[in-house]
Amino acid sequence: MPESPEIPLRVLLTLAIGALGGALAKWAGLPLPWMLGAMIATTTAAIVEVPLGMSMPLRALFVAVLGVMLGSAFTPAILARLNDWALSLLALTAYTAVAGALGVLFFRRVANYDGVTSYFAAMPGGLTEMILVGEAMGGDPRAISLTHGSRIMLVVMALPFAFQLFLGYDAGARPSAGRPLLSVAPLDLMILAACGAAGFFAARALRVPAAPVIGPMVLSAAVHLGGVTEAGPPTELVAAAQVVVGSAIGCRFAGTAPATVLRAVLWAAGGTAVLLGTAVAFAWGVHHATGLEVAVLTLAYSPGGLAEMSLVALALGLDPAFVATHHIVRIFVIVVAAPLVFRLLRPRPDSHGRST
Repeated sequence: MPESPEIPLRVLLTLAIGALGGALAKWAGLPLPWMLGAMIATTTAAIVEVPLGMSMPLRALFVAVLGVMLGSAFTPAILARLNDWALSLLALTAYTAVAGALGVLFFRRVANYDGVTSYFAAMPGGLTEMILVGEAMGGDPRAISLTHGSRIMLVVMALPFAFQLFLGYDAGARPSAGRPLLSVAPLDLMILAACGAAGFFAARALRVPAAPVIGPMVLSAAVHLGGVTEAGPPTELVAAAQVVVGSAIGCRFAGTAPATVLRAVLWAAGGTAVLLGTAVAFAWGVHHATGLEVAVLTLAYSPGGLAEMSLVALALGLDPAFVATHHIVRIFVIVVAAPLVFRLLRPRPDSHGRST
C-alpha cells in the first residue's frame, strides 16, 4: 500500500515544531537545548492533539550520526583506562537486576498493572524489545510503550537540571559538540559517513540491539582508536540529529488521549524515581569502591536511552565513552536476560489449567 501523503506532512510539522522548540531552548540557555527543546515542544503538541508523526528511517539515519559522534570519543588514551571500568560494569549488571525488581514491585503494587505489563514496563532499558516481547507475552503494549517513553523523557529532562542545581555543572556554557561543517575535511567526512552507513547495516544484519547507534559507534570508535581520523560529525549535523531524536520522543505520545498520557507519565514518574534512586545508590557505592566520579557513574547507570544519556554526558563535559559503554552493556543485559528470566519466573499452568 502506498504511503499516505499525510505522513510526510506530519513528519515535516513535527520537525518544524521540534526545531522551533530547540531554537527557543538554545536562546533561553537550557542544557542540551536542541534535544530538550524539541522533546518538550513535541510532547506538548502531542498532548494537545496536534497531528504529529515520525519517520523511523529518518530517525535511524540521525541516530547513526550520533553513534558516529559517540565513537569519536574513543581516543587511544581510553585504552589505558579500561581496567578501571571493570568493577563498574560488573556492578551495572547487579544494578539492572535490583532496579528491575524494584520497578516490578512499584508497577504491580502501586500502579496496579498486571504482572506481565509490570515486568516489561519496569526494565531500565530496551524500549523497542520490551514492547515487542511484552506484547507477545500478553502484556499491554500501549502501557509498556508509554511507560518507557515517559521514563526516557523524564530522565533526559531531569538530569541536566539536577546536575546544574546540585553539582554545579553548566551545560549551557559548554561549546557545541563537533566543528562547523566547512572546517571538516572532505576525506574525514567520507570516513565518518562510511562508519555510519557500514556500521548500521552490519549491526542490523547481525540483529544487534539498538543497531542504528551501536553499529556506527563501534566502527567510529575503531577508526578513532586506530588514528585514522580525529574528526567528529559537524556541529550542524549533530544539532539536527538532536532535534530528530528529541522530536521522536515527543511523537511517542501522539494519537493517545491526553488523560491516558498524563496518567502514564504519572506512573512512569514514580517508576523512574525508583530506578534513578537505585542508580544513584549504586553510583555512590561504586564511587567509594573505585574512586570513579559519582556524576559520570550516575549517568552511566541512569535508565535513559543510550544516545540520550551519552548526549547529556557530552553536554555536561563528562566522559561520553564511559557512559556509552555502560549503556551498551545495560542494553545487552536487558535484551538478552529479561525475556529469559521472565520465562523462568512465569507461573506455568498445571494439568487442570491452574497457574503453579
